[in-house]
Amino acid sequence: MDDQVSGRVGTPSPTRAHGRMRVVLGLVAALALAGVGFQYWRSPAPPVGPGAGAAGQGAAGAGAGRSRQAPATSVSIGTVTKGDITVTVRALGTVTSISTVTLRPQVSGQLQSVNFTEGQAVRKGDLLAVIDPRPFQAVLAQAQAQLDRDKALLAGAKVDFDRYQGLSAQNAVPRQTLDTQKALVAQYTATVEADKATVETASINLGFTQIRAPVDGRAGLRLVDQGNYVTPGDTTGIVVLTQLKPISVVFSVPEDRLAEISRRLRDGAQLKVHAFDRTGQTRIAEGVLRTFDSQIDQTTGTIKLRADFPNDDLTLYPNQFVNVILDVDVHAGVAIAPTAGIQRGVPGTYVYLLNADQTVSLRPVTLGISAGEQVEILSGLVPGDRIVVEGTDRLRDGATVNVRAPVPEGAPAAGGPGAPGKAGRKPADEGRPDAGQDAADGAGQSVPKDAPKDVPGQAPKDVPGRPRADSGQTGGAAAR
Repeated sequence: MDDQVSGRVGTPSPTRAHGRMRVVLGLVAALALAGVGFQYWRSPAPPVGPGAGAAGQGAAGAGAGRSRQAPATSVSIGTVTKGDITVTVRALGTVTSISTVTLRPQVSGQLQSVNFTEGQAVRKGDLLAVIDPRPFQAVLAQAQAQLDRDKALLAGAKVDFDRYQGLSAQNAVPRQTLDTQKALVAQYTATVEADKATVETASINLGFTQIRAPVDGRAGLRLVDQGNYVTPGDTTGIVVLTQLKPISVVFSVPEDRLAEISRRLRDGAQLKVHAFDRTGQTRIAEGVLRTFDSQIDQTTGTIKLRADFPNDDLTLYPNQFVNVILDVDVHAGVAIAPTAGIQRGVPGTYVYLLNADQTVSLRPVTLGISAGEQVEILSGLVPGDRIVVEGTDRLRDGATVNVRAPVPEGAPAAGGPGAPGKAGRKPADEGRPDAGQDAADGAGQSVPKDAPKDVPGQAPKDVPGRPRADSGQTGGAAAR
């Protein structure tokens, strides 16, 4: 009995053996299906239309080889050109008037009239204000009368001196009398000169009652009204005149650039200066560098430069903030590459050069100056070379790439107006009852005109060139 029980326990049951075999076969089948699905996912979609069968047969033999290769990376290409590139210096500047004058009274008196309007463009010598001149006219008349009186005394003294000279020669008068008369003539002469100076002072003060523009410029806001008593001690003044044409911009550059700028100025070059608005996008004026300061600021390590602008259109105003670009020099006939194609890493500065076989090579380059989206190439590239400017993040030396065709300016975007099969349909198609059906059946696919249409409630009919809903392919009918 024990031997019989022992034999039944040690021998495997036929039912269990068949169950294990089914599990193993199921696992093998699942792995095989997963492999087939992965290969189908990696392989490109079969072409649709004429010649699709031949293309499919030709691709069947190479499908396995392509599936083992890394897919080509889509990139955009830029071309190295030959041209001129400008050496520039960027800085922040402040508009400064060449001449700013605060008109203050030079004599005391009542402001009799104001002869300008706020914001008026005035010329040098224009009468702007008048102080009551009557007190100064009286002083001038008094000084003139004193001068006339002293001139008469001087004339009488000279007559007596001439008489005493004749009598002294005859010993008719003492020598002392002649000397006294001579001193009296000299005294009256000095008095007349003093009177002339007094008259001149009175005339000047009378002229100060008329306040005139010392320079061409723009009158600001009126600081004092007519009828007020003004004195030379008033700090506010009457009005501020600001010269706007021409005008200057003061900006600072690093001291390292001074040698190059100074050399260009000594050579007689006219260095252009471009003034941009606060955003740095719009150029508002163009001028010429005039000079630079005589000292370097030790705190910032910069030196100030001044540029003159004609400002005929009055786009620059004093104390305005501007972005400045100074054109220092021009490198002519050099290789120029897009800045977007320059890469930096372990090899240093390099680019991905596009080869004829649609692969890329890592090429070290030496850079010169840069200007905006362009950079000068000193070595490593020649005009005509094509480099990758977009899609470099997944590239390596020798990688295969797919060059994206440049999109023409004004071309419609994908899915936008004018896209095939959507908004690009002819207007005549809009009235067709099946126009929407054709669009849903897959944009861009070729469907015969006499193909039967699917009727709601019935099974879809087989149409050449259009996949069935149960075929497992992705398409407009499957999506429907």
